Amino acid sequence: MLNGPCEQYEVDVTESMTSSRPYLVRALYEWIVDNGLTPYLLVDCGVDGVVAPADYAEDGKLVLNVAPRAVRDLHLGNDGVGFNARFGGAALDVWLPMVSLLAIYARENGQGMLFTDTDGTDPPPDGTRGDNEPPDEGETKRPQLRVVK
Repeated sequence: MLNGPCEQYEVDVTESMTSSRPYLVRALYEWIVDNGLTPYLLVDCGVDGVVAPADYAEDGKLVLNVAPRAVRDLHLGNDGVGFNARFGGAALDVWLPMVSLLAIYARENGQGMLFTDTDGTDPPPDGTRGDNEPPDEGETKRPQLRVVK
């Protein structure tokens, strides 16, 4: 509790943030569909847990049409993407762990996002902050929250 109008306190952030990838996938999927385009997922079939028709993969990569008219029961969760689709006339339940998604983009114009291994969850390199300034001497490398009232 604050005792005066100028009292300060600090809070260390000790837990890392969750991956931004699932949130970006959901947002980009909605954006692509809202614009009347066809959302495609680029998937790394070599990732453990991928359940997809590997026969359609090239160089270990698979491109999947996930438009509402192409899939059923689409689930865009934090842990992965799941849906049912037909491949060669046979229905298949597909599961794609979130780490297997390499990109989401619109087929018609290629707009979307390519994901990296870290997708923004790691701290900046070389102990620098986002502004490329090294930490001040004595400053901790962990993010801190300071509230001043």
